[in-house]
Amino acid sequence: MASIKQNVYPDVLPDFRNLGVIARVLVGVNLFAMAGVLYASANWSQALDRFVQASALLEPLLLASLVALYALSPLLARLPYLGGCAAVLALTLLLAAGTHLLWARGATPPVPGVSRSLLFTALAVVLLIGYFRLRSKAFSPALSEARLQALQARIRPHFLFNSLNAVLALIRRDPKRAERALEDLADLFRTLMSDGRQFVRLADEISLLERYASIEQLRLGERLRIVWELDAAPSDALLPPLVLQPLLENAVYHGVEPGTSAGEVVVHVERRGDRVLARIENPYHPEHQHRAGNRMALANIRERLQLFFDAEARLETSERDGRFRVEIEIPYRLRETGRA
Repeated sequence: MASIKQNVYPDVLPDFRNLGVIARVLVGVNLFAMAGVLYASANWSQALDRFVQASALLEPLLLASLVALYALSPLLARLPYLGGCAAVLALTLLLAAGTHLLWARGATPPVPGVSRSLLFTALAVVLLIGYFRLRSKAFSPALSEARLQALQARIRPHFLFNSLNAVLALIRRDPKRAERALEDLADLFRTLMSDGRQFVRLADEISLLERYASIEQLRLGERLRIVWELDAAPSDALLPPLVLQPLLENAVYHGVEPGTSAGEVVVHVERRGDRVLARIENPYHPEHQHRAGNRMALANIRERLQLFFDAEARLETSERDGRFRVEIEIPYRLRETGRA
């Protein structure tokens, strides 16, 4: 029997324009420098003095390196992994040599030799690249697990069976509508089974939302009312696949199904500067919040956003005036970049 084809997660450089990556580089380099002066010092007072002296050379070099990596990040992302690592190392060593030569002129006290600065720079770059690679490898199983949890949370048997039963009820009295519903259902499940590692256009995600809504509308009829607020949505923005659809499914499952009257769900997407904001609201029924799946789906989406955007994305929930709200905010991005 042929084995199931396994997804291969290639090594990629971190996105040097990501705030989380920048923060980790700043903290990591300074911790490395502190560890070095502690090792070479007899006491804390001497270590602090040496760290302050070293910072006069270190911080300009660190800031210059971050600026250069930020500017060259798109180019570095196109290189093979080892080539990108070599380019990062060569760039930082070049900047280290230039910074040392400029700063060494007339410096008091004298700064260490250029060979020591280059060695420190090379070690810091190698350690950071190794850290980001290990971090990426550590998150790869989480990505696979998140996809499995997503499938378990989204492809609920009750949704599949109820949708099929609704279609069966339409076959004789409205064959065309039944055919369209089956096409929507097929498209939805095809997307659910696709590779979750690639970004998709917001326009495609919204199209998926509309297909899903039409299926639920077929099942729930007048009980489901969806208000689409998409005039300001940037259709060309990129986002991880299947981020909004599970939220809409949660809104229907937890906000509309438990109610005895019609329930209104609001889907709002807009661009705010260099950010994309998505909000989904639904009725809130405290007595039915024990229904399974809600927290798992939200935790799943939050983890996937972290995998794709690191610290640049947020997911928040709130309940007010009988309404439950989920907000997602992500960077407005038009192309894929390497992930941390």
